[in-house]
Amino acid sequence: MSYFTIHDFLKKKKEGNKITMLTAYDYPFARIVDEAGIDAILVGDSLGMVVQGLENTLPVTMDEMIYHTKMVTRAVNHAMVIGDMPFMSYQTGVNDAVRNAGRFLKEGGAAAVKMEGGAEVADHIRAMTKSDIPVMAHIGLTPQSIHRMGGYKVQGKTEEAAKKLLEEARIVEEAGAFSLLLEAIPMELSKQISKELTIPTIGIGGGPHCDGQILVLHDVIGLFERFVPKFVKKYASLKDDALKAVQSYKEEVENGSFPSKDQSFR
Repeated sequence: MSYFTIHDFLKKKKEGNKITMLTAYDYPFARIVDEAGIDAILVGDSLGMVVQGLENTLPVTMDEMIYHTKMVTRAVNHAMVIGDMPFMSYQTGVNDAVRNAGRFLKEGGAAAVKMEGGAEVADHIRAMTKSDIPVMAHIGLTPQSIHRMGGYKVQGKTEEAAKKLLEEARIVEEAGAFSLLLEAIPMELSKQISKELTIPTIGIGGGPHCDGQILVLHDVIGLFERFVPKFVKKYASLKDDALKAVQSYKEEVENGSFPSKDQSFR
């Protein structure tokens, strides 16, 4: 099976076929996502919250992102792997942005990067694409801007805010982004943006009209329960199953039924 590429992103939008994406942060879960046939895996800085137990994504470092990206790329045989540019890996300037983005491809084995922001990162996108680093842009709710935004709030709800997001979408497309992630914005605005752009849109809380969808894997399989965004649908409850398994193990060790002769050598 061949790897999914940026050309496949564009082809799916042109043909009206939905793009499927999930996050993954390690080898075993990336294997599962890849075997399920998901088109692309984002190694998201959301690992700070769902894997590291942090309150937000801001403390996640480039070295941590590269470490997790390496694990994911070792696991896949089909999915396109996209590395998520963490806070302060690109805000300090275009040169830093290109250098850090290049690390995802050179060290992490990723095929592309994702970067939050609109007009303010247009020059970064241009420089990255000129350096043969494909870029997925990200507008709407951008978690690295949590302090400026005053929390995790839906964006683009007023007419003025919607116009600004539409303009941001046009700018990142013109700058060379191969796709655009739309997070937590009204579905009619997502529909308008998706219709106007030639590059595919990927929604996370953007409604059904985006060209594709992404969710955090740990939300989908029920492993992260600290909070559940409105846009999440939980397809399994792995935490409950894991808890029962560990409780059963504890009970069998304490009552002497594990290990039995079947788990012992002679």
